Amino acid sequence: MLVFACFSPHPPLILPEVGSQFDRNKVKKTIQALELLTPKLQAAKPDLIIISSPHPDWGFNVPLHFLIKKPGKYKIKSYLTDSESWSIHFQRGMEMFKNLPVKTRIAWIASGDMSHCLKEEGPYGFNPAGPKFDKEFIRLLKAKDIGGILNLSEDLVAQASECGLRSFSMLLGALETSKIVYQSEVLSYEGPFGVGYLVVNFKLK
Repeated sequence: MLVFACFSPHPPLILPEVGSQFDRNKVKKTIQALELLTPKLQAAKPDLIIISSPHPDWGFNVPLHFLIKKPGKYKIKSYLTDSESWSIHFQRGMEMFKNLPVKTRIAWIASGDMSHCLKEEGPYGFNPAGPKFDKEFIRLLKAKDIGGILNLSEDLVAQASECGLRSFSMLLGALETSKIVYQSEVLSYEGPFGVGYLVVNFKLK
C-alpha cells in the first residue's frame, strides 16, 4: 500500500556540494519544501521506496539526498522513464502498483522538472508554451483532473521542453490503481533559472 507519495525536482545545483550559496538562495523555496517532505517520509515508515526519473544519476540522487538521510535503511527501487507517451507511463504506473506485494508499505518519489524554457536566459531560451504548460499542469493536478493531464496537447508538451511529465504520470497511475483517497498539496513552485521546479506532497487518506 502507498504510505507516501511526492513530486520532486532534481536540479543538481540545489546540492550543497554543487551549487553556490548564491544559487541555492535563489531556489530557497524548493529546498525548504523538500526539507518539509523528509520527516513525512520517515514517519510513513516505508518498506520499499520507488523513485522514477527521466534521468539517471542526479535524477535519482538529488531527491534522495533531501528525502532520505539514511539510504542504507531502505531497499530502493529506481525506474528510468523513456520517450513513450505520458499516458503509457500512467498505464505503467498502474501495472507496476498491481504487481507490488499488497502488505508492503511503499513510498513513491516521482522525480522530474517542469518546463525548461521559462526565461530567455534559461537552458532553452523562452517559449510561451513553457509557463502555459506549467500553469495548466498545476491547475489540473489541484483539480485532480487526471483525464486532463493525460490529454494535454502533445504540441504544448513538446514546446514546453519539460522532463517530468512521464515520471509524474507513473505516480498518478499508481495512485489511481491504489484507490486511495488523496489530495495534492503544492508545497512550492519556482523557476528562477528558467526551469520550473515543482514540489508536491500527496496527502493520503
